[in-house]
Amino acid sequence: MNIFKKIIPFMASTALSTTLLANTTPFYIGSDTPQASTFSLKQLDSGKNIATQENLWYLDFYQQAEEELCFVHVTKVLANGRSPFQEYTVIDTKNFGKVLLIDGEVQSAQIDEHIYHESFIHPAMVAHPNPKSVLVIGAGEGATAREILKHPSVERLVLVDIDGDVIQAVKQHLPEWHQGTFDHPKTELLIMCGKEFVEKTNEKFDVIYIDICDKLVKDSPVTELYSPKFYASVKKILSQNGILALQAMQLFPEMEGHLSIISNLKQVFPCVETGGAYIPSFVAMWGFAFASNQPICTKLSSETVDSILDKRNLSNKLNHYDGETHRNLFSLPKGIRQVIQENS
Repeated sequence: MNIFKKIIPFMASTALSTTLLANTTPFYIGSDTPQASTFSLKQLDSGKNIATQENLWYLDFYQQAEEELCFVHVTKVLANGRSPFQEYTVIDTKNFGKVLLIDGEVQSAQIDEHIYHESFIHPAMVAHPNPKSVLVIGAGEGATAREILKHPSVERLVLVDIDGDVIQAVKQHLPEWHQGTFDHPKTELLIMCGKEFVEKTNEKFDVIYIDICDKLVKDSPVTELYSPKFYASVKKILSQNGILALQAMQLFPEMEGHLSIISNLKQVFPCVETGGAYIPSFVAMWGFAFASNQPICTKLSSETVDSILDKRNLSNKLNHYDGETHRNLFSLPKGIRQVIQENS
């Protein structure tokens, strides 16, 4: 699903051109005051520095239904660069606050990143009775580390990310996300391939998170990190009661990516669960997968979850996740449950 893919203009003139929609150049420029009825697009020359352009817009459209469009005004381009692995952009917007884009696609938005990260991180941490050592593959914006370090039992947190350029951009421009956790005394940040780390480490981890790009490209190193072979390597470095948690692509309106992840996990782990949360900036219900050698306590009552959070002094430190939210994460709609069951 291509979310927030193109930065575009509004200009009062002609109807929207489907040819322009098909263009892969991500940045466009237009007027500051859009007209509701008619507009046209003007592609920004690829050689121009987007940080110096005024009146930028990005377009949110559905890959499966491009007739549904949403235009969001970009107030400022905070960073834009290309690493050896990908293009990264940090923008500020009127509606969503700061937004991190990788290869033109949104990865995280200030307005709702807490929904994504709290929904992703805390179920596994709560399900484990005493998580001390934690590994994150795909350090991203540092928000995963922020949430993990809220649990007082954590003694060691290893963050692995292949792209140091993105980490530096995030450190500078997204302090609201990481809140200094890259430099926390419990944290070790390693700029290297996640696959290489997993295959070489002798450590064991109580909880492992895989939070990597969901855009699968042939021959990309990311593709290997979704394979049964890689999951088998991860299984070897989990502690006896360890839990693996993954961002597992969208649950609605498309499910192909999630079903593939679940299928691959079940080739390696005896216990696999799906959770999901609606992320407004993704315009989708997003899936999370949890896997372990032991039954995972995902069906905890709201009272039990709240009790665990209270004991860990977390109740007042979370904006989204609590006992009721936990139950909702694992109370998937009937249609989604049926599709997962049919493909198990």
